[in-house]
Amino acid sequence: MAMAQQPNQQRAPQPDKTFTSAADVEATIAKAKNERKPDQANFNQPLLRLAPYAVNLEYRVEGIDTPATVHEKEAELIYVVDGAGTLTIGGKLVGEKRTNASNLSGTSVEGGTPQRISKGDYIFVPENTPHSFTKTQGRLVIMSVHVPRSGSAG
Repeated sequence: MAMAQQPNQQRAPQPDKTFTSAADVEATIAKAKNERKPDQANFNQPLLRLAPYAVNLEYRVEGIDTPATVHEKEAELIYVVDGAGTLTIGGKLVGEKRTNASNLSGTSVEGGTPQRISKGDYIFVPENTPHSFTKTQGRLVIMSVHVPRSGSAG
């Protein structure tokens, strides 16, 4: 899962990382391809971090849909690095479970708007909005930026 979805446990603060080269991104993609377990829906790795922001590389494969998610206090900016799939945004989280103090997960999204996404696309998912990745074609590699939205209504 994304860094914003860590279990309720204390983790040591991570050092700032403000640069990742193109070669590092390619190496991170190769690592995801090689180390992802066959039944693993999403292989997630940090690329950058400068608290309270985090940029993650997420690697998904065809045939395994990832759990639906709601980030209650963070918006998420997504850039599709490679591949294609469907991202459904909005609607209602089905099979809702609390992941941690500010995130929910579920089995799917009901009533949302599906959008085919592919290499080069940008997507903005507002905080407190259900979303899910399904129908991956081959592989789907994204960069996700979790952006705390202080002062938002809610």
